[in-house]
Amino acid sequence: MKTVFSSLDALAVHHLRNLLEAEGIRTVLRNELLSRLAGEVPFTEVAMQIAVMRDEDVERATALVAGYRASRPASGAPWRCAACGETIEPQFTGCWNCGAERAP
Repeated sequence: MKTVFSSLDALAVHHLRNLLEAEGIRTVLRNELLSRLAGEVPFTEVAMQIAVMRDEDVERATALVAGYRASRPASGAPWRCAACGETIEPQFTGCWNCGAERAP
């Protein structure tokens, strides 16, 4: 088994694990309960980890993790929708008002 992703962000870990499982990549989640100790114990010791069960899936899982990381919205200033002019918070990739996608 090889770890392909680790984080204290439970939502990100579970979402990414679901993406991998949906692609037929069997995984194991490590340190799920230990992550609660963050701050008391070093991050590197308690971060949740997604491990791929089959060696032949590691390369594909690594590519999917890289794609997931690249697609995550950056933090920063709010953006303005090109279609309707609505101001949107930076974590969103689509306009809540009109549904238009965020321009690159």
